[in-house]
Amino acid sequence: MNSSWKIGRIAGIDVHLHFTFLILLLWVAVSHYLPRQNWQDALAGVLFTLSLFAIVVLHELGHALTARHFGIQTRDITLLPIGGVARLERIPEKPRQELLVALAGPAVNVVLAALLFALLLVGAELPAAREFKLVGGPFLAKLMWVNVTLAGFNLLPAFPMDGGRVLRAVLAMRMDYVRATQIAASIGQGMAWAFALLGLFTNPFLLLIALFVWVGAAHEAGQAQLKSALAGVPVHSVMMTDFRTLEPNETLARAVEHILSGCQQDFPVVENGHAVGVLTRANLLTGLARQGQLALVGDVMQRNFAEAEVGEMVETVLGRLQEDDCRVLPVVSDGNLVGLLSLDNLGEYLMVQNARGRSGKRAPAAVGQTSESR
Repeated sequence: MNSSWKIGRIAGIDVHLHFTFLILLLWVAVSHYLPRQNWQDALAGVLFTLSLFAIVVLHELGHALTARHFGIQTRDITLLPIGGVARLERIPEKPRQELLVALAGPAVNVVLAALLFALLLVGAELPAAREFKLVGGPFLAKLMWVNVTLAGFNLLPAFPMDGGRVLRAVLAMRMDYVRATQIAASIGQGMAWAFALLGLFTNPFLLLIALFVWVGAAHEAGQAQLKSALAGVPVHSVMMTDFRTLEPNETLARAVEHILSGCQQDFPVVENGHAVGVLTRANLLTGLARQGQLALVGDVMQRNFAEAEVGEMVETVLGRLQEDDCRVLPVVSDGNLVGLLSLDNLGEYLMVQNARGRSGKRAPAAVGQTSESR
């Protein structure tokens, strides 16, 4: 994510910090300082917040390592003011696997809470830990209550929290995956309304959580419907087969010509028939602003890019296509570039399928987007 910074790597997984996290730390410092106007309180609040997010990282690692057990890798973990997000390469296909992956995070919090409870018991601090205090109180006691709260909150049956995924996994054991997702998403959005109403009269922070839950539930439902619509569709059925390419030693002026002619917005960069990079519209505009139109494509293009094999199913490459820095996927066969796949292709394919479905006609075996060839 462009708005995040990499702060470390744990178990082979990059951990990123979103810039808004710094705003949270500032708010915590001020809110802890004001009651007694004591800088030690402010420092204690910041340290407690950092400890809290260390727990969040462990929570997300629980998901990531369990997913790895089922052969699913995690792209990265990003810390946000409202929690953490572990981006899995794909959602587990079997409901039982998704159930275990979803439960792994809260299970980490339960274990941590039990360990902290034992430490408080040994240290005879348990009586003082019965009430949670934001300012003051035993540090270990606050961490214990944080873990209890995180475990309970994340198990609420609302996407994108763990409880929403648990609910979907349980429902998917008895019904179609898309239907299970729709039910879980509807429940999640209902809870978002409850959070919003409660936030209006109590804590405004609940309004942010309500928005997060609402958007997350809608996204999950949309993704499930999209995957269902594209199930069993091969890449070669929706890829562009007529497109422009660029070479590393061409100038950005050439790319500008192609864009203005209305052909494409993103271009594969090819050398000897093999894709060696991708020049997106964002890359082009950045290069023009910094180096001018005489800059070489090879100096501006994106060298780290994903590819799709011509025989792959679209549902398996959808995650690659939806990455933040990936607008188009070169499609290869035996290493040679044979097509392009973009979200625009998929959108047009689905529109054609939907139109043909309404007219009662059978959809074609292959639908592609074409443009003037080079």
